[in-house]
Amino acid sequence: MAGFVRELERRGGPALRLEQRAAGGVGCVVWDAALVLAKFLETGACPLARRDVLELGAGTGAVGIMAATLGANVTVTDLEELQELLMVNIENNKHLVTGSVRAKVLKWGEDVTEFQPPPDYILMADCIYYEESLEPLLKTLKDLTGPDTCVLCCYEQRTMGKNPEIERKYFELLQVDFELEKIPLDKHDEEYRSEDIHIVNIHRKQTEEHGTRGSCRSVCRCPDPAIREQFPPVPQRCCRAPWDCVGPGPAPTHPMGLVASLGKVVLRSCIIIFCGT
Repeated sequence: MAGFVRELERRGGPALRLEQRAAGGVGCVVWDAALVLAKFLETGACPLARRDVLELGAGTGAVGIMAATLGANVTVTDLEELQELLMVNIENNKHLVTGSVRAKVLKWGEDVTEFQPPPDYILMADCIYYEESLEPLLKTLKDLTGPDTCVLCCYEQRTMGKNPEIERKYFELLQVDFELEKIPLDKHDEEYRSEDIHIVNIHRKQTEEHGTRGSCRSVCRCPDPAIREQFPPVPQRCCRAPWDCVGPGPAPTHPMGLVASLGKVVLRSCIIIFCGT
C-alpha cells in the first residue's frame, strides 16, 4: 500500500522516520497529539529508562517508539489491521532504540492477561474520538493499571460535532476510578505545543491506607485538608518516609507534632509517593 514518511526530530540524534498510509483509517497517520506527547517524553519529565511502557491505540507507533529511544521497554498496541504498519516503523527505527519495542494486538475491552503485570507507564495520544469506544477504553485502562502506573493521555480538544460531548463524557467516567492532573503548557516541548492540545497525568485513585508508589509523580501531598492547609505540596521531591508528605522542615512538620495538634495519626493518612524509583 502506498505510504509517505513523516520525520520526527529528536534532541539526541537522528530523526524518527515514521511511515504513514494514504488510506486505511485514522490509525495510519501521525496526528499532532502524538507529536506533542512524543516530544514531551523527550523533556525528561518522566523517567523512562528501563521502565515498562505500553502504548494504547498506537497507530504508527510514534509515541511508543520515541519512548523506546529513551531507554524504555515498550509494547505498542493496536488492532490487527495496524500491526503491519507498526512493524514497518519499528524496523525502520530499530537502530535508534536504546530500550526495546514490540508490537501486539490489543482490542479495548477484551482480556489483557498477556500484558500483566501492570506497566510503569501507559501512553495514549488522540484515543478519544468514538463514543462507542469510551467504555471499552476505560475498562482496558482499569484492567491494565496498577497503583504504580502513570497514564499520560494527550488529546486535541476539538469543537466540531459531538467531540465536546464525547470528551466531557470520557473525563466524567474516567474520574470515577482515576485522579487527573493537567500538565501545564509551559512544561510541554517548547516547539511542539499548542493551546488546544492537552496532556493529562492520570493515576488510579487511592484505595489503601498507606498510599501508593507513583512512577512519575513529583509532588508529595497529604489527602487531609487540615494538614494540606498548613503544609502545601512539596514539588520535585521523592517522599522517603511518611513525614516527608507534610513538609520538608524540621520538628514542626514532623507527624508526631501534628498528632498532638490535629488529633490524628498522620502515618495512616498520608499518601507516600516514591518518585522515579
